[in-house]
Amino acid sequence: MNPSDIFSLAYDALVDRKVRTVLTVMMVVLGASLVVVIDGLSAGQAAFLAQQLDSLATNIMYISSGQHSYHGDASSSASLIINSAVVNKIRGLPDVTDVVPEYSGGVTIDSYGNIQHVSVTGMDPTKITDMLPNVQYVEGSTLPAASDRTAVVVGDSIANPPGSTTPFVTVGQTLTLTYTYADSSGKQEQEQRSFIVDAVMKPSGNQRIDNGLIINTDAANQLLHKSGRYDSLMVQTTDDTAISAVQQELTNLYGKSMGIMVPAAFIAVRQQTAEGNAMFVEMIGLIALIVGAVGIVTTLYNSVNERVREIGTMKAIGAQNSSIMALFLVEAAMIGILGASTGLGIGVLGGYAMTSFPSQPAGHGGPGGFGPATQSISSFPPIFLPLDLAKVWLLSVALALMAGIFPAWKASRLSPMVALRRE
Repeated sequence: MNPSDIFSLAYDALVDRKVRTVLTVMMVVLGASLVVVIDGLSAGQAAFLAQQLDSLATNIMYISSGQHSYHGDASSSASLIINSAVVNKIRGLPDVTDVVPEYSGGVTIDSYGNIQHVSVTGMDPTKITDMLPNVQYVEGSTLPAASDRTAVVVGDSIANPPGSTTPFVTVGQTLTLTYTYADSSGKQEQEQRSFIVDAVMKPSGNQRIDNGLIINTDAANQLLHKSGRYDSLMVQTTDDTAISAVQQELTNLYGKSMGIMVPAAFIAVRQQTAEGNAMFVEMIGLIALIVGAVGIVTTLYNSVNERVREIGTMKAIGAQNSSIMALFLVEAAMIGILGASTGLGIGVLGGYAMTSFPSQPAGHGGPGGFGPATQSISSFPPIFLPLDLAKVWLLSVALALMAGIFPAWKASRLSPMVALRRE
């Protein structure tokens, strides 16, 4: 038999058994699409984490009051009151080049009658570039001076809320910030101040910054009624090699009364964990492909048993063992090609569908905005690399061909006399 005859017979055999063929193809589709989705999401997450790492200053650490785990749980030990004396003491340590104190709290902002509840950070705005060296601002922005008590820098997610077609905040407009607190008698009071938007940041990768406001330190102290007690410190060392030494010095000084977080190290751990999880889930996809291969074995094996007389007839009129084997291998290849191609398409569409929902920030994480809560739903799009897609396609087809070897061999070994006598 020539190749065209083998292809025609294989196609007719699959069409004659439509339901069984469709079910077998769906097994391959399921496995291939699952692997494609996992690969795409893993590549997207890896790129997202790499972008965060690239945007970080590697010589920065964050200090908060009390020992905090990555889950934000404070220990029962006494927390350190971070004030100007603590700031000066840390600033005098070897290898420490700067200490930036920060206040933080939640406020309500009024933008032309539109209300939004956001977080606010009080810090020297000129130090933003120390925290995020690659930070960028929208056109018209001007970074305010450290002493400017009326200026506010707005994060991207505040200025451009997810799902909104119009900006919530623009450069140059006036915002009214309202802070609600309880006085000494427990009565609810409000502190209200107006600020001018000097700058709006582009997405930075730091959720605390993207989802908040930055105002002058003194203005924040007054608005949030902090009484000079800072919530966190950003400590800048001479270089990234000094981080460990400074961290040890701080531990020796303050023990568990002070929480220390190194964003670059934390993001690196998250990246390793994400890669490990992706490999585990990808194994599930490979198992689904293997299940599909088992389905092909079952389908073709049953097909051999059902077509014994047909095989015997073909052999009786001169068909060689190699032709019979090729016939069933072509059937397996057609199932694999159809399933792999469909699976790739469904996997790509599924990956984009899973990340097409509006992003909902889960929280602000630790002092630097890099804790687990900073991960948001659909915070990164999938990335489908042509090489990865080609590997999945080839793997699916290869497994289909391997699954067809035994049924094809069994069919080629049938004796024509025995096959023709079979009722």
